[in-house]
Amino acid sequence: MPTSTVEDYVKQIYLTESSNSHRVPMGELAQLMEVVPGTATSMVKTLSDSGLVDYEPRGGVHLTEGGRKLALHVLRRHRLVELFLVRVLRLDWSEVHEEAEALEHVISDKVLERVDQVLGHPQVDPHGDPIPSATGTIATNPAIHETLHNCQAGEQVRIARILDQNPSFLQFIDHSGLTPGAEFNIEPSHPQADSVRLSSKENKTVTLGSSAAGKIMVEKILS
Repeated sequence: MPTSTVEDYVKQIYLTESSNSHRVPMGELAQLMEVVPGTATSMVKTLSDSGLVDYEPRGGVHLTEGGRKLALHVLRRHRLVELFLVRVLRLDWSEVHEEAEALEHVISDKVLERVDQVLGHPQVDPHGDPIPSATGTIATNPAIHETLHNCQAGEQVRIARILDQNPSFLQFIDHSGLTPGAEFNIEPSHPQADSVRLSSKENKTVTLGSSAAGKIMVEKILS
């Protein structure tokens, strides 16, 4: 059975590959795992020997099919646990990520599938991230491909996914009413302001800087 360290590495490699679509450089992986480069390299060599990654010393690392399957299984555990903690145990969504980081390594497949059943076989976690299926596939919604930063004035959008799960950022998102499922109109803003203005149906206005807006994915509502 893979150790928690192995699971953490393949999960991080999967997430980084998914966002960058290239091999993950060793320096970047070491930084993401918060270890020195030598430690990351030693671990990647172990993963390579186990057939979980393809490693090139100068080119970086990417997952094999076996590594990808393991990473998706870990993500499934993590995201189902997060949703369970929010929906059933009523924990704040800004604190469930750290809890799920620990629980994802110890929950059994039997308990996990029962959690999935109790939750009604959900497609996304509290932050809008897709939950992989038990068979190792992950569905993507083609309508969700833009961030608030790329939206134009006059468009109507539905908040779909929060990319940054830092607790302080999630608390800000929650306080601003920008949680997944909320709908807003994009209001005009001055080009030099480098910001995005939103208004809700309740006439609540929210202004975000471009950095924050780039961390929120949306689905456009067609009129």
